[in-house]
Amino acid sequence: MSWTLTADRIDDLARGAAVLGTGGGGDPYIGSLLARQALAVHGPVTVVGLDEVPDDALVLTVAMMGAPTVMVEKLPSLDEVIAPVNALGTYLGRPVTHVACAEVGGVNSTIPVAAAAALGLPLIDADGMGRAFPELQMVLPTLYGVTASPLAFSDEKGNVGVLQTVDNHWTERIARVACVEMGCSIMISGFPMPGPVAREALVPGSLQHCVDIGSGIARARAEKTDPVSATVALLDGREFFGGKVVDVERGTTAGFARGRARIEGDAGTLTLSFQNEHLIARTDDEVFVTTPDLIIVLDAESGEPITTEGLRYGQRVRVVAAPSDPRWHQEAALAMVGPGYFGYDVPSHRFDGTPEGALAGAVA
Repeated sequence: MSWTLTADRIDDLARGAAVLGTGGGGDPYIGSLLARQALAVHGPVTVVGLDEVPDDALVLTVAMMGAPTVMVEKLPSLDEVIAPVNALGTYLGRPVTHVACAEVGGVNSTIPVAAAAALGLPLIDADGMGRAFPELQMVLPTLYGVTASPLAFSDEKGNVGVLQTVDNHWTERIARVACVEMGCSIMISGFPMPGPVAREALVPGSLQHCVDIGSGIARARAEKTDPVSATVALLDGREFFGGKVVDVERGTTAGFARGRARIEGDAGTLTLSFQNEHLIARTDDEVFVTTPDLIIVLDAESGEPITTEGLRYGQRVRVVAAPSDPRWHQEAALAMVGPGYFGYDVPSHRFDGTPEGALAGAVA
């Protein structure tokens, strides 16, 4: 069922997307500013369900690629956002009919709003993963054989390019090099899909889920109840740690924000390892949860999500784990997004602490 996205829902959307972004996906404030600007100039966006996308549609994803830490200072413009969509439509020789989120985390839930508003296109209430992941090929459409290329990209200088590659991993590798050369933050559009493929490969209801999470946090604060507990309930997740941030190591390398954070609490010291997004949460004695399930850091009092670039010494936080889309626990998916892919010799653990039972995706 379609619904209308107006400026008064952007804060809830951005807040919920920051929760699902698991620390990555970029600063939600920047994305909300861009979306508000587009909505103010071009009017509200029609959001449609996957079941409303016609078979002959041309669906393109729109996203920011790069290090979220860079985007804080390298603000995108609307022209930069729509340039790759227009370039890809021209390359394909047919009009784009729908815009979708590649991921639902952080700015990559609100940048497609800006693109849809500026282009006058409907936005699909769905995304490619149900969370955020650091690499381009890490979307469910990859598991369904959808190619990322042709993929178009643009930067703030006006550079625009289109890639045609042999597979999605090569699209990631080549686009990442371009991203680094263009300042570690670019806009991209790709994964062209007709309606039937989009209905099969995307995660339905993602944007509405973001709005529900964001409004749930705001409502809990207004009612003076616990916003963290409200978020846990909306995610069907669990809160597993709380404490004070005592150390953050963070750097931008190869186009990613990589590092780790340590949180001291009554249960010991929790270490969070991240590459844009949180990948592993563990103490010296226990692994609590790993990718592909969600690791979410929330402010202990306000319940506001804290991104990896926003982590600071002294913050009081509570850490939540939540389940990912079940398709991420297939063997092929774990090989693509499990801890082994990122070089960690740790079995994948689900949000409830249950091990997957193998070093899925381990690098030989």
